[in-house]
Amino acid sequence: MAARIVLILAIVYTIIITTLSLIQLGKISVGDFNPTDKMLHGVAYFTLTFIWLFYYLLKISQNNSENWNFLKISLLIIVFGMLIEVLQGTLTSYRDPDLADILANSIGALCALLCFILFKKSLIQLKHKINLFL
Repeated sequence: MAARIVLILAIVYTIIITTLSLIQLGKISVGDFNPTDKMLHGVAYFTLTFIWLFYYLLKISQNNSENWNFLKISLLIIVFGMLIEVLQGTLTSYRDPDLADILANSIGALCALLCFILFKKSLIQLKHKINLFL
């Protein structure tokens, strides 16, 4: 049940990232805070990666899955970010592909992977609590 909820969240978030990456946006600000474009990319891909990694953790039956699988998921998300940048250059006339965006996306995804690996034991405990609750 929990894995299904996180899967739905991951899919919806992926669709949101894809849509926001391909539509024309104005400057984004939150009150007096004006995040840079690269910060937004990093945070968006950190979140995207973390959600998909957590889904995978919930889905697997063993608790000590190899970090190699987490790395593969993170690399797929980095490739997804590269694909989005290519699509911006080919499908839109108002967006341009940007190597700095790819770098920011990649850093966000790799930071999520690092955090996930560092906190994996705590996340496994959370997985057990969620499974007991549901």
